[in-house]
Amino acid sequence: MAEKLKIKLSIADRVYPLTINPDQEEGLRKAAKKIEGMIKQFEQSYAVRDKQDVLAMCALQFAAKVEQKVIDKDDDMIRVADRLNELNDLLHNHLS
Repeated sequence: MAEKLKIKLSIADRVYPLTINPDQEEGLRKAAKKIEGMIKQFEQSYAVRDKQDVLAMCALQFAAKVEQKVIDKDDDMIRVADRLNELNDLLHNHLS
């Protein structure tokens, strides 16, 4: 098992010390950077009084993206299954 890595991530003017597996570092740093970018965008676009509101909006945006990907994947699977059934019917009819 790999040694744990201690890192510090800064999000919304707070530092979060984490102990992670080394292979998680890049993803966590990129995520923190995206969150910081969203925070700046929300603060510039809206009159925000509290960081908590901005963080809640960031969480909502990330969660919505994840959920939309699940929906899109399900839709793709349905389309693929329908197309495979059509092809199967064509083959069955051709071979009969």
